[in-house]
Amino acid sequence: MAGMSVEPYREITFDKDGDGAAGQREALSALAARGVTDLVMFAHGWNNTPSVADRLFAAFFAPFPQLLRPDAQVGYVGAVWPSIMFSDEPIPDFEAVAAAHPGKGPVVERLAVLLREQPDDEAAFTEFGDLLRELTDTGSASAGFAVGPGAPEVPDFLLGDPVAVCAMFADALDEAAGPGAVPTPREAFGGRFGRYWKGAREALRQATYYTMKRRAGTVGERGLGPLLSALARSSPGLRIHLVGHSMGARLVAYALRGLPVGARNVKSVTLLQGAFSHYAFAASLPHDPGRGGALRDLQGRVDGPVIACHSRHDTPLRVFYPLASRLARDAQSLLGSDKRWWAIGHDGIQAVRGTVALPLSAALDGGMPASGCVSVDAAEVVGEHSDICHPELARVVALGGGLPLRPA
Repeated sequence: MAGMSVEPYREITFDKDGDGAAGQREALSALAARGVTDLVMFAHGWNNTPSVADRLFAAFFAPFPQLLRPDAQVGYVGAVWPSIMFSDEPIPDFEAVAAAHPGKGPVVERLAVLLREQPDDEAAFTEFGDLLRELTDTGSASAGFAVGPGAPEVPDFLLGDPVAVCAMFADALDEAAGPGAVPTPREAFGGRFGRYWKGAREALRQATYYTMKRRAGTVGERGLGPLLSALARSSPGLRIHLVGHSMGARLVAYALRGLPVGARNVKSVTLLQGAFSHYAFAASLPHDPGRGGALRDLQGRVDGPVIACHSRHDTPLRVFYPLASRLARDAQSLLGSDKRWWAIGHDGIQAVRGTVALPLSAALDGGMPASGCVSVDAAEVVGEHSDICHPELARVVALGGGLPLRPA
């Protein structure tokens, strides 16, 4: 591919249901037939277009040729899936919302009208809540919406009373802004419901986030996972190293659900600022010991380490991910102290016995375990959510996968 920083490079694509383009498995098997022993597969996070993803792939892969020995037989794969940008700002981009929900143009247009006009009317919030449920295909609380295999639980904010939900999000945004924040005139003087429309904007943003969260799991489990299974059969000696950023980290992690028991071709998984629960791999949740994480014990399907790189500087994961993940009827604080809703990219893998926690310097200095769960504090190089294109992080991937490195 023109402009790509590494060779051999291949691209794989999936639609929102996890269906891949024809011939992808054959193209990757052909690399193995040419002598490639290892494939580094990278799934992007929130990107508007494939060209944006291609630029990310080129930047992330760029350090590998200088890190690896000249005789290393390594190939590179970019995994493209339909996603949108994850903005730090709680203001919906309606073009992006429409792109994330194909076929829902009229719903998005009506939501835009309500958020622009902000009626001081409880009925408008009722309509807003109905539109959010239509946008996300989640039905209603009374409909008893059933979640399919691999899909995340439906957050209560999509099922609860819209006025209460929008008030909750408005309170959360005020809490995040701090005591010095100044309300807008519309928030201060917009009648009984004026400030709640600020929460409504965040509810729409979180509804789109939920759609992407569900989609990433589906693409991983129904798309990438079966592709890896097929490669295990056709090219059993090919070693796979999965890497994912943000929602792409969720995608590659959920691919483990699509692997059959006994498949051993996935040799490492590296999660960069992962936008999913830090309890995902836990056999037992600290706050609910009778339940496990969504990926309970699936690190056992990796013939090597599962590495979560995390950074305290990641504002979306520190502030907005907990808003998306918590339940609307929980009376405790939305932010900060309630660890139930923290992301794996915020503080690493939690509640998994034997997890090794390392600063980045120790991981790079020979401290990387050969298997099990590993949390690497990458705050010294990761300054914000998308700040992942660093030689140090490429080296983490290479060390985790046991790739042949040049002498230091």
